[in-house]
Amino acid sequence: MDTVLSLSDFKAEASQLLKQIHDNPRSLVITQNGRAAAVVQDYEQFQRQREGLLMLKLMVQGEADIQNDELIPQDEVFSDLREQLEARKQQDEQ
Repeated sequence: MDTVLSLSDFKAEASQLLKQIHDNPRSLVITQNGRAAAVVQDYEQFQRQREGLLMLKLMVQGEADIQNDELIPQDEVFSDLREQLEARKQQDEQ
C-alpha cells in the first residue's frame, strides 16, 4: 500500500524513509500543496515494475501481430539473427 506524505515531511525524514522503502518495498506518494506531485520507490522495485510493463507491452504487440497475421517462421528469425551476429563479428575483427 502506498504511503502519502507531504514534501516537507519527506525532506525531514528522507534518509530514514529511503531505508524503509528499501527494507519494505512500497511507494511513497509525495504531496505538494495538498496534491500528489511525485512517487518515490526503491530502485529494485522500480526496475521490476518497468520490466513487467515492458513484458506486457511485448505480449500486447505479439497478440496484435498474431491477429494481423504478421508472423515470421522461427527458423527464418534465427537464420536472420545468425547472419547479423556473423556480420558484427566480422566487423569487430577488422
